[in-house]
Amino acid sequence: MKHTTRIEMANLKDLNLAEAGVINPEDVRRVTVENAVVDTGATRLALPKPIIEQLGLTPVRSTRSLTTNGVVERTVYSPLEFTVLERTDNIQGTDLPANVPVLVGHVVLELLDLCLDIKRGLIYNPEHDDEWIEDLL
Repeated sequence: MKHTTRIEMANLKDLNLAEAGVINPEDVRRVTVENAVVDTGATRLALPKPIIEQLGLTPVRSTRSLTTNGVVERTVYSPLEFTVLERTDNIQGTDLPANVPVLVGHVVLELLDLCLDIKRGLIYNPEHDDEWIEDLL
């Protein structure tokens, strides 16, 4: 069963520049995706290249990634801020081809203390009484 979620994303560098007064807050590059796929087989946040371009993210490094099609070379991009279910954190994203949906991987779920429930979809971690408990260890 395919589960999707709404994810709001912003270029973290832009947010820092806006906070410092270097750019206007309305100039922060942002994207909202209503139907990002929650993919517990994915590790981090994976974005189609057009979204990476809209956010103005810059390449940081290359990495090898295991996919359903075997091992592929992926690019890791500069950090972005993301919000899912009203919880916000930041992460470096990786690239996907243009025709693939945004993939929300298990690291994103762990950062936000979220769980995937087969019947209800993405939920707050029931083990923590819906409170956001961060595992910083």
